[in-house]
Amino acid sequence: MGGLFSALGSFWSALVHILDPLCGPVGIFTWLGQSTILACSDTGWGDEIALGLQVTVSVAIVTLPIGLAIGFLVALGQQSEEKALRLAAGIYTTIFRGLPELLTLFIIYYGMQMLIQSLLTFVGYDGPPVEINAFLAGVIALSVVFSAYCSEVLLSAFRAIPKGQYEAGDSLGLHHGRTLRLIILPQLVRIALPGLTNLWMVLLKDTSYVSIISLADILRQTSVAVRVTKEPFFFYGLACCLYLVLAILSSFLLVYVERWAKRSEIRR
Repeated sequence: MGGLFSALGSFWSALVHILDPLCGPVGIFTWLGQSTILACSDTGWGDEIALGLQVTVSVAIVTLPIGLAIGFLVALGQQSEEKALRLAAGIYTTIFRGLPELLTLFIIYYGMQMLIQSLLTFVGYDGPPVEINAFLAGVIALSVVFSAYCSEVLLSAFRAIPKGQYEAGDSLGLHHGRTLRLIILPQLVRIALPGLTNLWMVLLKDTSYVSIISLADILRQTSVAVRVTKEPFFFYGLACCLYLVLAILSSFLLVYVERWAKRSEIRR
């Protein structure tokens, strides 16, 4: 089993290297950055910047489905007939939309360590101190913030769907779950997509907060390069370019997704 995981890890590393747009076989730094400060070797910062790009994209991609799932559940809770669920969902969104993202990150990164350590001490654990993985803490913090805003977007989309749609499902003999899946969700996606697109752009920028907990994202790697090389305008300018490229690529992809979501609309 260990050999299998090792082989999968090696395959994944090789695949990431091949697809790396900066330091891969056809990467920008590989061809244009040789013998410069961006060389993909020990003499340049290309490898570090490429790793930062991978971490930034990984954090955003992992956070997105988690945040969407939590946000969807919270939106369902906000329109539930149960008063306790509505209250809990309202408290959740109020807290995580009201707190600064950086403060949420600190609470989860340091607070989770303290909480787990206290629980382990309570049950008699006397080992080394517990340390929370920075990547995991960053994903959790960004997920709860993203889900809080996402739930409001989805709630507005739910309210934009006429109640007659639910009644139509009942008249066809569909139970609530099938009505939600076959009738409501397709309309929900189309209505909520513009708002979710904006939230994705915000999430891409918010990934920079993870640099505060020493996660090697774009901003962290460029900041280290600045301290060593004393070239702030160059490396921070490079970070700006990388974030803008991610935003532009996301825009193209989201336009395609929006067209796909509207494929069943009647042409007028």
